[in-house]
Amino acid sequence: MNEALWLLSPKGEFALRATPRPTAGPGEVVVRVRAIAVNPMDAITGPLRRIVTPWVRYPTVIGSDVAGEVVEVGEGVTRLSLGDRVLGYAAGQERLRNTPTEGAFQQYVTVLGRVCTPIPDQVTFERAAVLPLGLATASAGLFEPDQLALPLPTVAPLSRCDVVLVWGASTSVGSNAVQLARASGFTVLATAGRKNHEFVRSLGAEAVFDYRDADVVQGIIGALGDRQLAGTIAIGQGSLTHALRIARRSSGTKRIASAYPDPITKTRALIARTRGIHVSSIWGGTPTHSPIGPAIFQDFLPTALEDGRFRPMPEPVVTGSGLQDLPDALDALRAGVSAAKIVVAIN
Repeated sequence: MNEALWLLSPKGEFALRATPRPTAGPGEVVVRVRAIAVNPMDAITGPLRRIVTPWVRYPTVIGSDVAGEVVEVGEGVTRLSLGDRVLGYAAGQERLRNTPTEGAFQQYVTVLGRVCTPIPDQVTFERAAVLPLGLATASAGLFEPDQLALPLPTVAPLSRCDVVLVWGASTSVGSNAVQLARASGFTVLATAGRKNHEFVRSLGAEAVFDYRDADVVQGIIGALGDRQLAGTIAIGQGSLTHALRIARRSSGTKRIASAYPDPITKTRALIARTRGIHVSSIWGGTPTHSPIGPAIFQDFLPTALEDGRFRPMPEPVVTGSGLQDLPDALDALRAGVSAAKIVVAIN
């Protein structure tokens, strides 16, 4: 049997319920969940939830970030075996999946093998759980053809002359974007609050700027020098405004991938296009069905985690030990976190 935390309606009411244990279809695995990370998408309530995911039917099981053990392997999955410790992107809220059996907030969850990665023994479930959605979103922004369309990462990247700017680098998406861009051979310039500068530099950024400084745009332009900008990942309130200013004043590919796929971003993208700047809205779930998913989760991440070239970041903050603690974790997320991701262990 399985226990799941069901979201009863867009208003945000949850209920623990016994539910049948899922089975693995072709290309899928079933994971016994040991840790779940919560994301801003999980914390949305009210009309905004209907706007962001209008296709979702209620009641449902939400959540994207899981780590645990494989207990069933579906047809066609050859990379994973029973008992493997894994992290995975639970795609139940994606339009093309749209099923509660693939929502993270339960004891047993179905995960697509293409976005599931073995984790080394030295990486705990709680630490592994911080990765899936942040990694997928950063990967979509950097590598999808309609986003920045950069070369894929490798464990032995060729050094490139161009620079990637990550605005909001201490966030979950940002900390993954810095590491992925470095693994693609690019130099990274980044922004973060001053207290997180050392953290972002430890991920591989050449220089980090405080996004609140009045001269932050000028500082980044100066750090670019005569190098070309390969593209910008823009995360956080006000990030797109600054990214547009930098793109207008720099040479290179004028592409900005914004982590806010909302109507305002789309309107600004149309205006920016008249100035030769391509602004796209990132949807983190795109790698669940595009070639980028297996390229990252299958081809790059296992070796990169094993040899320590890629670190599961940001830091996990464990706030509970069961499904019943997930609503409190969402409240803590709404209250705000910095350079951290809230995780609930599942016994």
